Amino acid sequence: MTRVDLYTKVVLTMIAGLLAVLAFRPVPHPITVQAQSAAANFYLEPGTNTLRKPDGTGQLQGKVVIDLRNGDAWGFPTLSGAPYPVDPTDTKPPVSEPIYLGRFDFATIKP
Repeated sequence: MTRVDLYTKVVLTMIAGLLAVLAFRPVPHPITVQAQSAAANFYLEPGTNTLRKPDGTGQLQGKVVIDLRNGDAWGFPTLSGAPYPVDPTDTKPPVSEPIYLGRFDFATIKP
């Protein structure tokens, strides 16, 4: 066995060992994955609800969205029981503008 052959085998063995360390590193402590990022913490109420405008001028069907960072509750009108905005009189997809419904004061909750 020549010196170059021994050197090549040692280097290849070290590379294989380091790759094995990288590959099996997460096995004892798996990396946790979250579906939401810290930038968008919203809760969407399942289904649709009757949204009442705070000024009392009307009621309509829509989705309720809670901003979990500050407790603000928003209503997004869908104009039907569908979970997304629907306007059967127009061919363009409608855009639902939010209605401010109120605020949950999460800061006063004591664990």
